[in-house]
Amino acid sequence: MLRALKKLLKSNYLFTLGIIICLFWILAAILAPVIAPYDPIVQDLTIRLQPPSGAHWFGTDNFGRDIFSRVIYGGRYSLLAGCLTVVIAGVIGTFYGAIAGYVGGIVDTVMMRISEMILSFPSLILAMIINAVMGSNLFNTMFALVIVAWPTYARLMRSVVLSVKENEYVAASEALGASKARILVKEIIPNSISSVLIMATTDIGNQILMFSTLSFLGLGSAPPTPEWGMMVSDGVDYFNKFWVAGFPGLAIFTMAVGANFIGDGLRDLLDPKLRKQF
Repeated sequence: MLRALKKLLKSNYLFTLGIIICLFWILAAILAPVIAPYDPIVQDLTIRLQPPSGAHWFGTDNFGRDIFSRVIYGGRYSLLAGCLTVVIAGVIGTFYGAIAGYVGGIVDTVMMRISEMILSFPSLILAMIINAVMGSNLFNTMFALVIVAWPTYARLMRSVVLSVKENEYVAASEALGASKARILVKEIIPNSISSVLIMATTDIGNQILMFSTLSFLGLGSAPPTPEWGMMVSDGVDYFNKFWVAGFPGLAIFTMAVGANFIGDGLRDLLDPKLRKQF
């Protein structure tokens, strides 16, 4: 696998570019106190809406705050929300779908109808409703995103498990007297997880976009938190000042694209049919 990964890095330039982009934003978020030249929430109305310059690389916003510093710090909230949402939703959906697919019967039917009930609502609208009811803050926004996201992982995992559970090694484990829980954890999930991992990697970008959208609509972190979606929202009233919304929007775009590049590369690496070329 390591050899195949090295070959993939050399042959798939988009995969390599995706890793570079994502690592850049992750390191920038971690090292924000060192990199950012200004406090992201300190206001100075005497320099409001200044264009990019040597003193303020990305310019300043309508409150005179340094946009470069806010973009760097904003990665902490957007990346945290996107990654944690995917991890939590992926874990819940993986076990939920695996149980439904392996047990089958009425259990499968009931569990899948519950997930389909959630999927029947438009994702953004449902997340907005949950967030509006619970209140706008980082935790509640992430909770709303997890509720919206986990059924997709559950359906994907169930579809893979329905195929995997027919393999001979599962029948052999059952014949040896292994419990259903052991078979599920030791045999079913490890041999079904690759599709979920590929989807999770790609979904990080989608969840960052969703989180930014909720923040743009005023349902994310509370001001003056430096968060990418909220920063884009702040720039709506200043279309002639491209830097106010442009640079945080570029951060969202690059992170989403980078995550999708990684997801496509992992699909090539983990798909048995595509792996042969590596």
